[in-house]
Amino acid sequence: MDDLRNEDVENLLQVLVSIDDKDCMFALLEDLFTIREIRESSQRLAVARMLDSGMSYVAIEKQTGMSATTIARVSKCLGYGAGGYRHAIEVLSDGQAPIDKNL
Repeated sequence: MDDLRNEDVENLLQVLVSIDDKDCMFALLEDLFTIREIRESSQRLAVARMLDSGMSYVAIEKQTGMSATTIARVSKCLGYGAGGYRHAIEVLSDGQAPIDKNL
């Protein structure tokens, strides 16, 4: 992944970390990504949270409609990835109710 962190990516990272307003961030996401990409990305984060809370693949697939392949990919990243999902889960855990495993 070292070849991915080029000047363009560094510029994007700089912009992302500088935005502290949700509406500004949403506007950037709308401009950068398709509606489908925004939905799928947010669903992957929801899947990571569900996995972290102990939900089964079957329950997650039923609740989200995500494929078992996508759930497995998220699970792999959650366990062995760069730590992005873990950090996001920690950010969302601050002040939010835990996910109901029985959904």
